[in-house]
Parts: sequence; structure tokens; C-alpha cells
Amino acid sequence: MSAALGTLEGSKVVLSPFGLDDVTDAYVGWLNDPEVTRYSNQRFRTHTRASCEAYVASFAGSANLFVSIRDAQSDRAIGTMTAYRNDHHGTCDVGIMIGERDYWGGGYGQGAWDLLTGWLLGEGGVRKLTAGCLALNGGMVKLMERSGMTREAVRKDQEIVDGTAEDILLYARFAD
Repeated sequence: MSAALGTLEGSKVVLSPFGLDDVTDAYVGWLNDPEVTRYSNQRFRTHTRASCEAYVASFAGSANLFVSIRDAQSDRAIGTMTAYRNDHHGTCDVGIMIGERDYWGGGYGQGAWDLLTGWLLGEGGVRKLTAGCLALNGGMVKLMERSGMTREAVRKDQEIVDGTAEDILLYARFAD
């Protein structure tokens, strides 16, 4: 079984398991904000407190992680991360959302990403980490590349964004 996540503290962010108390109006608002979810399939859903609570509950009893990202200085909730682990294969697919727009471009996403992926590839027991995004999501591409991930594949014209077919880029990193 995978190692359990406690609290991880970095210089900019603190990560901890996301719980029902984290389902706030602000969190639900992030998921319903078209700018926040512009490159996510979450943009096709309308989220409610009940749907978010059901999503949180779906992690119970699994090896998967749903993580709260908080500003280390103010303790303000600013985003979330997911880590879908497959213990049989030693793999994990990671995603991130910085929902508080005033934190975009300030290194908070990179700090959270590096903190969680470092833990997963070490104490978390993962041998291969994967992630993907739309090619036009330049911020996410930079984040993955700065974290030491390498492009593994391209899914040509995989998803439609604003009426145009767009590529999905798949990245990976192995434990050292």
C-alpha cells in the first residue's frame, strides 16, 4: 500500500489532505470559473457543494490523493492537486489547479508541484510520475518541464477548445 500523505511544508505553500471542511464557497467557485477551468474538462460541468463533497468522498479507502494547497504565509486556500496512484505498477498521474487567480504566476503552483511530486517519488514510493495538459497551456508545460519531467507523447488533435482541435502533451519522470 502507498505511503499516507501528512502535511508537507514548503517556502511558499503547505500541502495537506483535502477534507470536507475544505469544500468552501471559494473552492466551488474556482470549479465554476471559466478562466480557472479554461484548459480542464471541469469546464463542462456545473459544480455544487454536494458534487464537490461526493468527489472528496471518492478518495476514501483508495491510494489516490486529493490535496489542499495553502499559502504558507497567510494559510489561505489557493488550489488543489490530485495524485492517482497505481500501486501495482508503481505509477502516479498528477494534476494541479491554482484556483485563486491572484496567485497565478507567483511560483505557488511550481512550489506545490515540486513538493508533492518530490514526496511521491521518494517517501511516496512511486517509480514513475506522469502528467499531461493541452499544448496551449503554456504555464503547465513550463511547470512540468521545470520539475524535470520529459515529454513522452503527443495526442494529436485530442480535445476541442474554442472550436479548435488541440494536442494533449504527456510528460513523465522516473524516480532516481
